[in-house]
Amino acid sequence: MNVRELFKIEGKVALVTGGSRGLGLQIAEALGEMGCKLALTARKADELVQARTHLETLGIEVLTIVNDLTDTAQIPGMVEQVIERFGTIDILVNNAGATWGAPAEEYPDAAWHKVMDLNVNALFFVAREVARRCMIPQQSGKIINIASVAGLRGSATNVSTIAYHTSKGAVVNFTRALASEWGKYNINVNAICPGFFPSKMSAGLLGQVGETVIARAPLHRIGGDDDLKGAAVFLASEASRHITGQNLAVDGGMSIV
Repeated sequence: MNVRELFKIEGKVALVTGGSRGLGLQIAEALGEMGCKLALTARKADELVQARTHLETLGIEVLTIVNDLTDTAQIPGMVEQVIERFGTIDILVNNAGATWGAPAEEYPDAAWHKVMDLNVNALFFVAREVARRCMIPQQSGKIINIASVAGLRGSATNVSTIAYHTSKGAVVNFTRALASEWGKYNINVNAICPGFFPSKMSAGLLGQVGETVIARAPLHRIGGDDDLKGAAVFLASEASRHITGQNLAVDGGMSIV
């Protein structure tokens, strides 16, 4: 197989959770530009409309589904809608996530559960449903979990996001464990660990530490609008067929210093 064939994902069906904006939309755009049929889920209908309009102007076929992944009872129906439209799911990008800032000793119960429910629990329940319905029967699939460099280390002393760091650490090892278990079905499970990227979720923290991050990063920059695209396409394609259970940091080198 030549290299162009290894990276070919045209015609594949990709489900991207939290795909209406930010990193999820960037990944969706990359997969769509490579010829994937897209299904995007998010909680806010207006943001999904904007995302669909944007992607359709690029000639990308898109199904959007309003869905709250913290309500796990909605997940089977969401997956069923994708299957009804496209027939299967070949690529799953578990991107939806949340954060909350508060000192650990004052952290609200509701905030802890909100972050864990979306960042960890939903990740598993979506992957389980997609695998049951599509990937295990067809004996193939690519699962890409969006973790974070926050899951690879502790937080800075001036950052109070205990639930986010804990949840992303869980995603890192969830990726390893699931890859170990589902390799027998020819399902690759990997994670991307972004560093700092401008987004609605990171805006507050970047305002506090952005200049420090840029100064410390070996590449002296934060992530941009195209910096996750290559990694996502690689992990969604046959070019990564001998890679599973890995966590790829896309962070300008911050995790090595």
